[in-house]
Amino acid sequence: MRMQAIVFSFMLSLLPIAVWAGADHDHGHDHGHSHSHDPVSQSQAEEVAVKSVAQLVEKGKIDSSWTAVSVAKSEKKKFGNNMEWVVSFTNDKISDPEKKTLYVFLSLTGEYIAANYTGK
Repeated sequence: MRMQAIVFSFMLSLLPIAVWAGADHDHGHDHGHSHSHDPVSQSQAEEVAVKSVAQLVEKGKIDSSWTAVSVAKSEKKKFGNNMEWVVSFTNDKISDPEKKTLYVFLSLTGEYIAANYTGK
């Protein structure tokens, strides 16, 4: 009987772990990054880039007018030994000509790498 009580207590102690793990992490919901290691298509890369721009706006890194801008161009480019998706956006509401085009860099598997105004 004592052994059953110990096992029951142990099993009860594991219950909060299952609750914490399942509370707000949904593998079916895209958070702007991919858990897959398969290459993403051009349209998938564009979707991730759009979500990345929205996150940059939300964090206050770029002007809110970027949320209304659509993809201008997307292509694979080689940087060093690595191929990456480069998705660009053009924002006519930005007055500084050096900041009118935003480039979002993604791995071929759709992971956000960086964003800048130079494309390099």
